[in-house]
Amino acid sequence: MESLPEAVLIQILASIPAVELVLVCRLVCCQWKNLVDGAALWILKCQQEGLTRAEADVENWQSFYFLSKKRRNLIKNPCGEGERFQWEMVENGGDGWKIEELPGDFGKEFPSEEVHKYFVTSYEWCRKAQVIDLRAEGYWEELMDTTQPKIMVRDWYAGRSDAGCLYELCVKLLSENEDVLAEYKSETVTIPQGNDASWTEISHTFSSYGPGVRFVRFEHGGQDTLFWQGWYGARVTSSSVTMSQAQRSQAQPGRHSWGLCHPSKTESKFSRVEIHFDLGEMYIYELSL
Repeated sequence: MESLPEAVLIQILASIPAVELVLVCRLVCCQWKNLVDGAALWILKCQQEGLTRAEADVENWQSFYFLSKKRRNLIKNPCGEGERFQWEMVENGGDGWKIEELPGDFGKEFPSEEVHKYFVTSYEWCRKAQVIDLRAEGYWEELMDTTQPKIMVRDWYAGRSDAGCLYELCVKLLSENEDVLAEYKSETVTIPQGNDASWTEISHTFSSYGPGVRFVRFEHGGQDTLFWQGWYGARVTSSSVTMSQAQRSQAQPGRHSWGLCHPSKTESKFSRVEIHFDLGEMYIYELSL
């Protein structure tokens, strides 16, 4: 492999599964380590798997690759449609939590046709929570501590038109010992009786939160304001926690290039591999210096 041009070696390495690149190939020699840690290899893998976007100027292409592959909702059973409940009951006041079919009595359809159910609260506070283990979900310590991907939190809530209700959301980023490193807590949202029963999205993005985040604790809940027996309180559904690679704020759309210098066995002391990414196409050049 030492006699292969670096551009060819990048093409070969790009055919290897990403996890093996990081855990195995990176340990072979200094040259392979530099390639696995560099941008060119991961740009090519992103292009091969359709993960690149012409407008994206990315800080770390390796992290971008893994985060793009793993980007999914980390909340289990967000709409009450799963076979397992998956939520921890923090408070189960009144008649407790209940799952109902959309649109429900005195309710409205959800904006997405993919959502068919919701959770509904009762006449005393009902709260439920999930704790997401980031390591178990594939977000290893080095990724969380150095890249610090954006953690995007979303939730949807609504009330019945014939009853008033309250709603709250609280999300915490926790350390290994479950110390709170960052927190978002909404105000208590009051929905009056006679509202139009529309669904409202609430969201928050954690960024630059520092090293040490290992868990995300998501908690939401509500109750009705009329204290009617049954389930007249806040309705919640389609909760989500997703991870995303931060992008540079000043990107030049469409065209990006990277260069790698390495020792060459030609008459020149060094050769330079240049990777040009132009409107979705990748071009690899090896130049003598």
